Amino acid sequence: MRISIVGAGAIGTTIAVRLAMAGHDVSVLARGATLQAIQERGLRLHDLEGTHTAHPAASDDPAVLGPQDIVFVSTKTTALAEVLPRLGPLLGPDTIVVPAINGVPWWFFDGAAAQPERRSLATLDPDGVLARAVPAAQLVGCVVYITAETLAPGVVRANNPHRLIVGEIDHRASPRAQQLAALLSGAGIATEATASIRDVVWTKVLSNLSSNPLSVLTGATLEQIYGLPSMRPLVKKILGEAMLTAAAYGARLPFDPDTFIARGAGMGAVRTSMLQDYEAGRPLELAAIGDAVLELAARKGIPIDTTADIIALARLRSEQREQGGAALSLRTE
Repeated sequence: MRISIVGAGAIGTTIAVRLAMAGHDVSVLARGATLQAIQERGLRLHDLEGTHTAHPAASDDPAVLGPQDIVFVSTKTTALAEVLPRLGPLLGPDTIVVPAINGVPWWFFDGAAAQPERRSLATLDPDGVLARAVPAAQLVGCVVYITAETLAPGVVRANNPHRLIVGEIDHRASPRAQQLAALLSGAGIATEATASIRDVVWTKVLSNLSSNPLSVLTGATLEQIYGLPSMRPLVKKILGEAMLTAAAYGARLPFDPDTFIARGAGMGAVRTSMLQDYEAGRPLELAAIGDAVLELAARKGIPIDTTADIIALARLRSEQREQGGAALSLRTE
């Protein structure tokens, strides 16, 4: 299989290395220091099975890589509007595009029988750029359960089992989703194909929403956010609001808040991706993880005041960091 990974961050590197180890023809669309690291040293993954190095083809030009069988989009959601319109040279008529991203996906209303209006989310795709970039028929939904951290450009550590869930965005069972799951499982990424991908998306959104903004405010790990008695009431409020919103869109969630919190506490001393981004000075994925949920709740008339307050505080802290950096730069000059 010709497989391209768009974005060689923590998730993209994990997928790329595992697929390359399984013998697939893997290429990476990257730029800057990451592209230079791949071209000079390859990609390196430290996981539960040891340390692995792969040397995929890499370029910042999709035309150099050419048409692929599968394209994994693993960039941050903050970069999608820039990245997706450039993918044309990677796409043939039968190419599968798998967005391995956080938060509510831009395709949320595509192919959903329960939501015939097929409206885009203003918080994610206000001008329809993402919807036009990739035909909905070529998308396979994906929910990522890989906890990984970038140690340096092209070097990633992932100390938990690798797991993905994939499924058609119109909720039908399909051979291509089953084949994709088998391909990934064969590469050491335990992958399940589902005929109800939005239920799984909502489950992951609840995880992101109840932990990521709080981690930016507190610096806490998943173990602390879900395990500390002082944090539990706040986490329960966020979960309750988000679960009401999910239910309003027909989601079936196979857990209660206490079970969800117990599982979160069992994840250990894991730092969320948003906390990693905050500490590295990168933009936060608040639109996909937070604002989109607020928009969906507002469309159904569901008040989620606690969630809105936490998102606002996380955004304020991010803005303060940016302003502080600018002020420091002025002083040093």
